[in-house]
Amino acid sequence: MITELSERSREVLRQIVEVYVETGEPVGSRTIADRLPITLSPASIRHVMADLERDGMLFSPHTSAGRLPTEAGLRFFVDGLLEVGNLTEQERVDIEARCAAAGRGTEEVLTEASQLLSGLSHYTGLVVAPKRKDAALKQAEFVSLSPGRALVILVSHDGLVENRVIETPVDLPPSVLVEASNYLSARLMGLTLDEARLSIVNELEADRAELNQLTAKIVEAGLATWGGDSTHETLIVRGQARLLEDVNAIEDLERVRELYDALETKNEVVHLLELAEGGEGVQIYIGAENKLFNMAGCSLVVAPYSNSHNTVIGAIGVIGPKRLNYARVIPMVDYTAKVVGGLVS
Repeated sequence: MITELSERSREVLRQIVEVYVETGEPVGSRTIADRLPITLSPASIRHVMADLERDGMLFSPHTSAGRLPTEAGLRFFVDGLLEVGNLTEQERVDIEARCAAAGRGTEEVLTEASQLLSGLSHYTGLVVAPKRKDAALKQAEFVSLSPGRALVILVSHDGLVENRVIETPVDLPPSVLVEASNYLSARLMGLTLDEARLSIVNELEADRAELNQLTAKIVEAGLATWGGDSTHETLIVRGQARLLEDVNAIEDLERVRELYDALETKNEVVHLLELAEGGEGVQIYIGAENKLFNMAGCSLVVAPYSNSHNTVIGAIGVIGPKRLNYARVIPMVDYTAKVVGGLVS
């Protein structure tokens, strides 16, 4: 279709979509005439708009109203006409600073990334955190933070690093943390988290471990910090209320409520990771192209993030109305995904 449309038709469609993104209102021929870089009369533009409507690119919500792009028209625009913007250097610095992982666990980093995307895009930010159940482990380490507190660091072979804080005796000797680190690292190498936990707990309970009582308690406390929350993908959503900002009718409100329910129950949402794995870079799903967002009339811009071995471990994206600002959101999602991938690795 992109090659079949004339240059004039492409330019009219571009202008209609750009005005629609800005206003959300039907676009008339006089508005387009004022914006076109070429001289066309309103009558000529109406003729072009009628052809685009016949081709399924536009529709008229009312008999005398202007035109709005259909989902096919939006897809045509995104695939063939969109000029993607670039983030400013300051925006890149801000994203890196907000997501900085110093002293924070993976979930905290991802939560901040979701909140950041919501704030920058003015839509809903969404992150699918990596599943840990099947990740092979590589190393564990206990690091003293302050009297009575220690950091447990777990590293997987995939390059994912996770931190947890545990409470310890105030007068705990540093040698205990070293011994606990060596003990865990020697026994979890190559095992999944569940396998390591089961093996080590059984050994401790059978009193076969060559550990003193204090070190054994530290090891148990470290294992206990990774519970059932690490066995499945975690969905992090921030800025849900922004979905209501583009609601103009009662039926739209009901569709958004249905989307809220889906987000709350995670129905279909964890499959965002599978969607992201289906291709490289940023992917865009408009309305009916994704069954989760079809009823709500929303679009999804999503990108995978990878570990140090270039294995996809999660997805990050933005949910918004079909008229979201694709030119701004696409580079924002893309860069944030790259930053997050580097940090969680």
